[in-house]
Amino acid sequence: MAARRIESTPGVWTASAILAVGLTGIAASSRDWRDVTSETVQGAIEDGRARNVILFIGDGMGDSEITIARNYQTGANGRLWMDQLPLTGAYTTYALQETNPARVEYVTDSAASGTAWATGFKTSNGRVSSVAGSGSTVTSYTTILELAQNAGLRTGSVSTAELTDATPAVLASHINERGCQGPADMAQCGPYRKDAVPPGPGSIAEQTVDHMVNVLLGGGQARFKQTITGGPDAGKTVIQSAVGKGYVYVDTATALHGAKGSHLLGLFNSGNMSLEWTGLPASASPGSGLPDGQTCVENQRPAHEPSLAEMTTKALNLLDDDSPWRTHGPGFVHRRSTGFFLQVEGASIDKQDHAGRPCEQIGETIAFDQAVGVALEFGRTHADTLVVVTADHAHTSQIVSVPSPTDTKRPGQLSTLLTKVDRALMTINYGTGDGRESNDHTGSQVRIAAQGPQAGSVVGMTNQTDLFYTVARALGLE
Repeated sequence: MAARRIESTPGVWTASAILAVGLTGIAASSRDWRDVTSETVQGAIEDGRARNVILFIGDGMGDSEITIARNYQTGANGRLWMDQLPLTGAYTTYALQETNPARVEYVTDSAASGTAWATGFKTSNGRVSSVAGSGSTVTSYTTILELAQNAGLRTGSVSTAELTDATPAVLASHINERGCQGPADMAQCGPYRKDAVPPGPGSIAEQTVDHMVNVLLGGGQARFKQTITGGPDAGKTVIQSAVGKGYVYVDTATALHGAKGSHLLGLFNSGNMSLEWTGLPASASPGSGLPDGQTCVENQRPAHEPSLAEMTTKALNLLDDDSPWRTHGPGFVHRRSTGFFLQVEGASIDKQDHAGRPCEQIGETIAFDQAVGVALEFGRTHADTLVVVTADHAHTSQIVSVPSPTDTKRPGQLSTLLTKVDRALMTINYGTGDGRESNDHTGSQVRIAAQGPQAGSVVGMTNQTDLFYTVARALGLE
């Protein structure tokens, strides 16, 4: 049974109030390498409709993770692509308790947080677009992607994680446990198996393909190679099922660049996609990198795997009406009215934060930021596009003072890096793990920034669920 409601966010700021806040920020940063003019801010707070929405999710990318990457890559006075979005706010990220959904769970996981912006409803950790406390049979919430499809928009999901991981999963699947990613992973989701009685909709991989999302790019090939156990595609792998439904399937960067068609499935790693950078992990006090600070080793991604920026570029080319591949053949009719919804996730910021590996974490943040740059360039020529950059939850890494080589009193794990531009030492502390257990999420509010129609809705303090309503209003789905 589906639940659905769309309502206006209370307390939406007036244009003049938002403009005043924006100009205050501009005055404070007027010496930055990019000035944001009053005209840019004014244009960003216009109401109206968006033809396209591009939603960026930096998994685990709290304010500390952004600052760490900025300091290392551009210097403390530098700016990232994501810093260019003219309107910025923060939102809360809490979840609900599964056994008592009337109570708050202050620290969310990616499944519950993704459900919040994908559906406009809170749920409990581990659930994918389904109601907290509804058991294994699942009461589902309609997602923003499903609403976009119903309205005739094209849709896409891009991630550096497995495409069955929590953040991409919330768009096109409904299930009680995020671990039920492929047909062979369904131990905790019995009623959802396709060979159940009555038949269920299947694993996250099966549901994602069955939803006929136009563009699906990321990792997770091993999940999609699992065999479907019931229904008309029983005995086929999920990839074979996708091809039978009309998907073009690619598994290398070269094949991706040449791919065309209305539906594309690209799986470039058996699991999560490879990392961009590497370096020494954080370690017990005084930590790695002393006395001179470590320098990260870049350009580690294998050539056959596309970058997040390359996947984003391809997704935009396929989803946008103006793309060259759509303008061939006699009798072609160009319809400017058709738009799209695209979600892009930088997944391994979170995963490397868990592992206490600062170079890998920074490299994934920079790769994510480069994909944001692709979208900002697209937005420069497509003013009717809402671009939102945010995170699903905060994480543990934080910048602390540089320890002495003999300092043994610091909690957690430390790593000291030599920054590129400032040539100064920066020490990162991972304070919620001890080397035996991974670092954990935190419950802090996280940054949200936007430009384009309805971007003013992100200003101030909002709830993660409000993002759903912002996107729905922008696309006219209310």
